[in-house]
Amino acid sequence: MKSRLIHVINERKYVSNNLIKTSIFELVVSPRSHHITTMKVYHFFLLIAFGLFTITNGFAQTTYKVPYAELKTYQGIYQYENNKTLQIAASPIDTMLYAMIGTSMYKLRPYSKDVFLDGGNTQVQFIRDGGNIIGYKQQNDKPDTVYKLITPKVTFSDKMWYARQLNGEKFVYQYTIPKQKNDGLQTGSLVNSGLDTAIIRTLMNRIVDHTYPGIHSILIIKDGKLILEEYFYEYDVETLQELRSATKSFSSALVGIAINKGLIKSLNTPMLTYLPEYHPENPDPRKNQITIKNLLTQQSGFACYDYDPKSPGNESKMYPTEDWIKFMLDLPMAGNPGEAASYCSGNIQLLDKIIENVSHQSLHDFAQQNLFNKLGITDFIWNYAPNKSHQDDYGQVYLTPRDMAKFGLLYLNGGVWNGKQVVPKDYVAQSLSKQSVVDGINYGYLWWCDDLTAPNGVKYRGIAAKGNGGQRIFIWPDENMVAVVTAGNYNTQSPANKLLIECVLGGLKN
Repeated sequence: MKSRLIHVINERKYVSNNLIKTSIFELVVSPRSHHITTMKVYHFFLLIAFGLFTITNGFAQTTYKVPYAELKTYQGIYQYENNKTLQIAASPIDTMLYAMIGTSMYKLRPYSKDVFLDGGNTQVQFIRDGGNIIGYKQQNDKPDTVYKLITPKVTFSDKMWYARQLNGEKFVYQYTIPKQKNDGLQTGSLVNSGLDTAIIRTLMNRIVDHTYPGIHSILIIKDGKLILEEYFYEYDVETLQELRSATKSFSSALVGIAINKGLIKSLNTPMLTYLPEYHPENPDPRKNQITIKNLLTQQSGFACYDYDPKSPGNESKMYPTEDWIKFMLDLPMAGNPGEAASYCSGNIQLLDKIIENVSHQSLHDFAQQNLFNKLGITDFIWNYAPNKSHQDDYGQVYLTPRDMAKFGLLYLNGGVWNGKQVVPKDYVAQSLSKQSVVDGINYGYLWWCDDLTAPNGVKYRGIAAKGNGGQRIFIWPDENMVAVVTAGNYNTQSPANKLLIECVLGGLKN
């Protein structure tokens, strides 16, 4: 059986009484989210891309050090799952190894001689022959499998490690108004926007000096205008970035559009109405009662909880299967639909399949025609195929940060874009309001109702789309503001919420 341990950690930080609490739970290579001690498990290296959650005090507090020169001897291109490859790189910043899978980087911390720990504290052991590295093994359900070193000849750009290229000079931030592009976003100045420019300078300094590590971009829209747009490392305005679990909020939008078009009768229609080709095993009359709304609020009742690796419906068990829809529908029931909420990524797979069935289009084409085209979004990736052929991308959407910001602005404005209603107004309002409670956090229709408290004690009502690594689309209706953060802190605590609290909300002039 294929080992697939991925850990998704949808990090959610929120502040209460000036105490920052971290809620970790989200999606690793899939996309998902929530509490510190609560994680999802998917595939291992996804290597690190996620790993088995086996944290112990000894592992978590390891202080074993490896000099940078020695770390570089592990660099190379190695075999990986599914006949793919990954790269191992040594960082000159934190003297850690990183496994690079696609565009994502996952930290490997030194533990002992030739042994490193991934984000879930699972061991990765490098194998030697005559003193030379020849491959690695994973501490998973295939512990004897050696993934061979293909070549040690690799080169990495300095941009991978440094947020800004300084060439030995001190970083001095010079603010510039975001460029006006013909993409539907209006730009404006940070000056007189209600945000303290000195705090924004602090924000930039902290990103560059790695106080806020791994931030790929930060964008702020205030009063309808894009007033801050900054990119770091190898990322720029044209780079498509993975949204991980923040993809869920886009799936929610498609459901609202489908209802408005009459393709889905109502939120209260049983989901099986739109999946006639499936005949669930583990018969249970409650499966006939699961509605579209139950899927949107994570209240399906399936025995599925992504933060528990032992859960029958944990997504790490779904991704390697031939048919994710059948996998979900065949699950036993753990409760009554509409009652207890349980974070389950499989619920969204069902919604995405329903969109395809009722529209007779691919999810990509339906989204392009009914959502993205209307927002002027022309460059995106959304390859949805609910089977193991896509177990490495989990059906997530890839967008530029500017286009992520458009989506946030669309919802801030009640589903209206350029004077036209794209997503029904009532549906948007319901989506951004409490419909259920997931792991102690209020939840709308695949949106988190996430209030944040600034350092001065002011509490800001917020709604967010969140993805593992630090992907954020935050909406603050009362401040008429949207913020987008993209980051690469996969399976580790992301500073995304912290920087929003300290240097965005903390910079508002009340």
